[in-house]
Amino acid sequence: MSKNAASARVGDRKMAKGKYLEWATEEGLALLSGWARDGLTDEQIAHNIGISRSTLNEWKKRYPDISDTLKRGKEVVDRIVENSMIKNATGYDYEEVTYVTVEMGREEHDELVDAKLDEFDEQYPDASREERLSFIASIPKTKEVISKRVTKHKSPETLAQIFWLKNRMPDQWRDKQEINHSGGLENKLDLTGLSVEELRKLAQTDG
Repeated sequence: MSKNAASARVGDRKMAKGKYLEWATEEGLALLSGWARDGLTDEQIAHNIGISRSTLNEWKKRYPDISDTLKRGKEVVDRIVENSMIKNATGYDYEEVTYVTVEMGREEHDELVDAKLDEFDEQYPDASREERLSFIASIPKTKEVISKRVTKHKSPETLAQIFWLKNRMPDQWRDKQEINHSGGLENKLDLTGLSVEELRKLAQTDG
């Protein structure tokens, strides 16, 4: 390796370490955790940081705070998706809420105007009288209130059930006939290798 190349590599390491210190702060770790929870890949996270994927991998090996933060963030979203899958596979109850628009009472509207005007004056202390009046006129005199609550049931989704059984009970779910020891036939679903579209068609047929 030439002297210039060696110097460049040392410089890159110093820059990477300096950038790491920026992301090792409470704010930086919180942002990394948020990206992981949002489902961003390591490559996307590295791009947002401004480093290469290989540098991020090195950070994860050398700095436990970075590694643990990304791992915990991804575990959170994994659990959210898993819980959603379980609900879709087993069905669930939910509440449907209907709203209607009604006129506010005079006193209630006056209280709303006072609160909104305080916020306006704080944000725009130099606003003119005309601007304040225009803002007051824009404050709605109506509100949304609940008129009805109805509990409904979401039926289980066959596609979600297929995905769940395929991963949790692969030996019992195969789409082929096998001769058992007693001479009978066993129907099992072999879902290994099927695409999402193929699974969706299977679910529609099954339903």
